Amino acid sequence: MVSIIVIATIYLAYTGYSYYNTVLEERFYHPKHDWFKPSGAYGHGLGIIGTLMILFGVSIYIARKRYNFLGKFIRLKYLLEFHIFLCTLGPIMVLFHTAFKFGGIVSVAFWSMVAVVLSGVIGRFIYIQIPRTIEGRELSLQEVKSMKTDLSNVLSEKFRLDLPTVQFLIRFTKNNEKDQNKVSLSELKKALKHSNLTKTERGSILKLLKNERTLSRRIGRLQTMQKLFKYWHVAHLPFALVMLIIVIIHVAVTLAFGYKWIF
Repeated sequence: MVSIIVIATIYLAYTGYSYYNTVLEERFYHPKHDWFKPSGAYGHGLGIIGTLMILFGVSIYIARKRYNFLGKFIRLKYLLEFHIFLCTLGPIMVLFHTAFKFGGIVSVAFWSMVAVVLSGVIGRFIYIQIPRTIEGRELSLQEVKSMKTDLSNVLSEKFRLDLPTVQFLIRFTKNNEKDQNKVSLSELKKALKHSNLTKTERGSILKLLKNERTLSRRIGRLQTMQKLFKYWHVAHLPFALVMLIIVIIHVAVTLAFGYKWIF
């Protein structure tokens, strides 16, 4: 999907480069002005296809997320990727539809669209930071905590380590980076090397402690990202609604003036 977006963008830029590179006052005299202008067959078509992509991408994702549409056939995380694909390629096509000429109420819709895309990129980053199941369902804080192991018992019973050593090793898994008592990876390896453990046992303990530290970080990140995700909707949805309303007005006005593309 990324390749399609890149190739499509390069193709659109290459095809209309001479026209888009012409100053606005002289475009009327360009030999392909009737083709590339926003109301031309090519430019108008880009606007229609791009808008339909955005509407379809938004609609199918909302239908799946809120009403479990096609829930048995496609995972939410895959549909999210498709939603991002359509809502990235669609705005790019709309951008070329405008022929890089922004003005009036349409400019409000365009910049709202830009804000939606940018906030979508930020939302995608926040989304992937939240731990999820293989189906894409967000894990609860309790579910993530249940993955943690009782390290004290494992280290003392399975590996026969004394209490001070166990406490020292567990300090490596703490999530607080500012903790002055936090044990670094080099300190951990050095402590394990000077223990009476075999190489295999040291490797097992190191892997166990790394996994535990990863889970500790996930727990801390989960609480932060869940809050950010709620705030993100406050920015993403209003811009999307403004864009949608103005696009509807734009389409209605276009039809009222008799622009019907190739039909």
